[in-house]
Amino acid sequence: MVNTHRKLILNIYCSAIILPQICICSQFTSSSNDQYNENPGVFPVATNGEPFPWRELRLPTKVIPLHYDLFVHPNLTSLDFVASEKIEVLVRDTTQFIILHSHGLEIMNATLQSEEDLRYKKSQIALLVPEKLMADLRYSVAIDFQAKLADGFEGFYKSTYRTLGGETRTIAVTDFEPTHARMAFPCFDEPLFKANFSIKIRRESRHIALSNMPKVKTIEREGGLLEDHFETTVKMSTYLVAYIVCDFASVSGTASSGVKVSIYASPDKWSQTHYALEASLKLLDFYENYFNIHYPLPKLDLVAIPDFESGAMENWGLVTYRETSLLFDPKTSSTSDKLWVTKVIAHELAHQWFGNLVTMEWWNDIWLNEGFATYMELISVNVTYPELQFDNIFLNDCFEVIKSDSLNSSRPVSKQAETPTQIQEMFDDISYKKGACLLNMLKDFLSEEKFKKGIIHYLKKFSYRNAKNDDLWSSLSNSCLESDFTSGGFCYSDSKTTSNTLTFLEENVEVKDIMTTWTRQKGIPLVVVEQEGRLLKLRQERFLNGVFRDDPEWGALQERYLWHIPVTYSTSSSNAIHRHLLTSKTDTLYLPEKTSWVKLNVDSNGYYIVHYEAHGWDQLIAVLNQNHTLLRPKDRIGLIHDAFQLVSAGRLTLDKALDLTHYLQHETSIPALLQGLDYLESFYHTMDRRNISDITENLKRYLLQYFKPVIDMQSWSDEGSVWDRRLRSSLLKLACYLNYAPCIRKATELFSQWMESSGKLNIPSDVLKIVYSVGAQTTEGWNYLLEQYGLSLSGAEKNKILYALSTSKHQEKLIKLIDLGMEGKVIKTQDLASLLYAIARNPKGQQLAWNFVKENWTHLLERFELSSFPMRIIISGTTSHFSSKDELQEVKLFFESLQTQGSYLEIFQIVLETISKNIKWLEKNLPSLRNWLLISI
Repeated sequence: MVNTHRKLILNIYCSAIILPQICICSQFTSSSNDQYNENPGVFPVATNGEPFPWRELRLPTKVIPLHYDLFVHPNLTSLDFVASEKIEVLVRDTTQFIILHSHGLEIMNATLQSEEDLRYKKSQIALLVPEKLMADLRYSVAIDFQAKLADGFEGFYKSTYRTLGGETRTIAVTDFEPTHARMAFPCFDEPLFKANFSIKIRRESRHIALSNMPKVKTIEREGGLLEDHFETTVKMSTYLVAYIVCDFASVSGTASSGVKVSIYASPDKWSQTHYALEASLKLLDFYENYFNIHYPLPKLDLVAIPDFESGAMENWGLVTYRETSLLFDPKTSSTSDKLWVTKVIAHELAHQWFGNLVTMEWWNDIWLNEGFATYMELISVNVTYPELQFDNIFLNDCFEVIKSDSLNSSRPVSKQAETPTQIQEMFDDISYKKGACLLNMLKDFLSEEKFKKGIIHYLKKFSYRNAKNDDLWSSLSNSCLESDFTSGGFCYSDSKTTSNTLTFLEENVEVKDIMTTWTRQKGIPLVVVEQEGRLLKLRQERFLNGVFRDDPEWGALQERYLWHIPVTYSTSSSNAIHRHLLTSKTDTLYLPEKTSWVKLNVDSNGYYIVHYEAHGWDQLIAVLNQNHTLLRPKDRIGLIHDAFQLVSAGRLTLDKALDLTHYLQHETSIPALLQGLDYLESFYHTMDRRNISDITENLKRYLLQYFKPVIDMQSWSDEGSVWDRRLRSSLLKLACYLNYAPCIRKATELFSQWMESSGKLNIPSDVLKIVYSVGAQTTEGWNYLLEQYGLSLSGAEKNKILYALSTSKHQEKLIKLIDLGMEGKVIKTQDLASLLYAIARNPKGQQLAWNFVKENWTHLLERFELSSFPMRIIISGTTSHFSSKDELQEVKLFFESLQTQGSYLEIFQIVLETISKNIKWLEKNLPSLRNWLLISI
C-alpha cells in the first residue's frame, strides 16, 4: 500500500543540532493500514530507530497554533520550492515535545524560541526539548524546508496547460483537503487547530500570486524576483489555506456588500469566465442575505485549474475549480453544463459559511460541511436561477444515494474515521447527498422558517469555531423550543399547505432524538402502508436492495433498526398534506374521511421508500392511467422510483412496476417522463451488455414504438426551457443509440457538415454529444474527433468528444484512448477515471476496461491515491455493472489479492454487493421482462 499523508510528528529523538539541544525525528512509515501502532503499550519507532514520543493518530492538544507566518518560493522551471515558516503556539499543558504533521518535506532547519530560551531542531517532526514547555506561555517554532512540487493533485503541486500557440506552461497550485496541507508546510493539520495565516509568495515578474486574502504589497527582490505579501487571514483550519502562482487572466465585479469577486483562467480561456462571474455575484448576494452574516473577507477569487482531481475546493477566499466546473462556453456548453457550473459555484460559496466559518470538529462529521453545501445548492439556485428548476435535480441526487444506501455495505452519515484513507473515503454520496436529503426532510418537518432560523443560530454561535452533530441539533431545537411552543406542546409549521397542519415537534421530543436515528445508523427505512377503510396501518422496516424477505439473512439484517420518520401523506379526498411522526415499528392512523387512495411521502421530501400493500399499488396505477394530474408531479416521480426499487427488494413484481410506466405517454412533467425512461433505458443497457439478444431487440422495439411520438417532436436546436432541452438531449441520445434511422441520418448530416467546415460549424450544444457519438462510429470521424480534442479550448466540448470517442465499437481505438489517458498529455490524467467509466459502459469495452484495471493497478496508484475519488470511480465504474457469477468471483479474487497487499477500501464490499444484487435481479426478473415485452409490443 502506498502510504500517503504520513504524520510528521515533531518527534524528538535524535540528531541534535548545535545550541540548546533539540532533536527531531520523523515517524517510521509503518505498514499497511495507516496504523502507527496497534499495541497501546508500545510506542512507535521513529526513522532513526528510537521510540517516537506520541503513538496516537490524532495530534495531542497540549500545544495549539495561533498564527503561521509562511513564506513560499516556488520555482516553475526546476519544479520545486523553498519555504520557511514561523508558527506561534500556545502551550496549554506542560509538555516536553511538540507534535506536528509533515509529509514529503525536507526540513532544513528548525528552532524553538520561547520567552525564556532559544532552541533548534531538524527533520520530520516531533520536537523534543530538554526542559519542559510551560503551560500558558507562547512559543515560536521556526522551520526552513523545501520539496519538489508534487506530481499528483494534492499538496503544493504543478499543473500545466497548452496555449493556442502550442506552448506548454506550468503553474503551481495547492489543494489541501482533507489531510494534504502537511505536504506543503509543517503544520497542525487537523480541522480543530484553527489559526491565522500571514502568507508571502516570491515569484517571477511574468507570474501573479494569489492567496486567501488580498495582496498588501509587492517587494522587489534580487534577480528581478517579486515578493507578494498578503493580508493576515481570519482564523481558519489548515485545509482551507491556498496559494497559486500562475499567469492567468481575470474578470472582476463587486457584490452588493462591496466584496470584490474575480474569476481567473488561463489567458486563452478568459472569454469563458463571464457566466461564472454573473453567477458568483448573484449567489454571494443571496447567501449574505439568507444567512444574515456578511462574507468576512474583502475578496473572493474563483480559479479554473487545468489539472484538478475533484470538482472544486472551497479554500476561503480562493476557491479552486476543475475547468469544466467553472468555465462556460456559449458555443459548446449545453444546458446541462450550465446547470453543473451553477450547482458547483453554489456549493463552494455555501462552504464559505458551512465549513469555513463553522467547521466540523473532526472528519467523522464531514457531512456538516458537504451535506449542508449540497442542500444549500437547492435553496440558493431555486432563488437565483428559478428557470433552472433545480428541485428535480436535487430529487435525483436523493434517488442516486438511495441506490448505495439501501445496500448492507452502506455506512452511517456520521462514522468514525481516523486514518487518512478512512477520512478520504468519507467524501462520498452519503456525506454529500444523503446529508443534503436529510436536511431537506428536516426542513420540511420543521418548516422552512424554523429551519432557517436554526441554521442561522448555529452559524452565528459557532463562527470561527468548530462544531459537531449535536451542536446543530441543539440550534435547530432551540430555535423552535425556546419560544415557539403553543400551550399544546407543538411547534407550528409555516409551510404553505392547504391545511393548517402542525410539524409535530412534540413535547419533550428534540431534533436530536429524531435525527440521531438518521445519522448514527446506516440505511434507509421502508414504510409499508395498508388502507382498511378509514384506518391507515403503517409499519417500518429496513429497506434492503437485493435482499428478499425469504432470504435467511433478512431477519438478522432488520434487527435493532428503528427510525423516527416524518411521514407525510395526501389522499383522494383532499389536497391537504397530513403529517405524522412514526417512532415505533407499527402504528395506525385514522383518516378523517373516506378516501379511494392514499399517497405517502408528499413531494418525495422524505428519505424513505413506500410500499403499498393489498390493492394500494393497483389504486395508484389506476389514478395515473385515468388522470395522472391528480397526483403532484414529484409524487409521480416518487412512485416510479419506489416501484422499481421495490422490485430490487423482491416486494413488487417487475410487471407491476412496468405497468405503472404505461401512463407515461400522457405525462406532462418532463422530469417524471425522464424518470420512467431512465429505468427502461437501464434495462436495455443491461441486456445489451449481457448479450441477451431477444430481450435487447424487443426492448429496443418497445422503446422506439412507445416513445416515437415524443422523439419525433424533438428539434435539433437549443430552443425551449431547461427541461425541454434536457428532454431533447436524452431522447435523441437514446434514439441514436438504438439506431433509429431518422436520428442517425440527421446526426450524420450535421457531423459531415461540421467536418467540412473544419470544425467551425456551430452545432446546437444540446445535441453536440449525440452528433459526435454518431460521427465517431467511422474511422475517419473518430480520427478527426481525436484531432479536434487536442485543439479544443472548451472543457465542455472536450468532455463531449471524449465520450463520443469511448463509444467506438473497435477495441484498438478504445485501447488507444486508455494509453493516451495513462500518458497524460493529450488526455489529461484527471480525465482517466471518467474515460475508463465510459469505456466500461460500452459493451465492446467493458471487459477491456476491467482487464486494464487489473493489469495496471500499480500504475494507477502512481497517478492517484488509493482512497481518492478517481480511484473509487475506476474501481466501481469498471465492475459494478457486472451481473454474472463468474464476474463476481473474478472481482472478489482481485479485491482479496489487494487486501493481502494491505490495500482495502469500503468500495470493495459495495461493489461485491452490487454485483450480487445484479445477479439476483436477473435471476428473478428476466422471465417477467421477457413476457411483459412480448405482451406489450
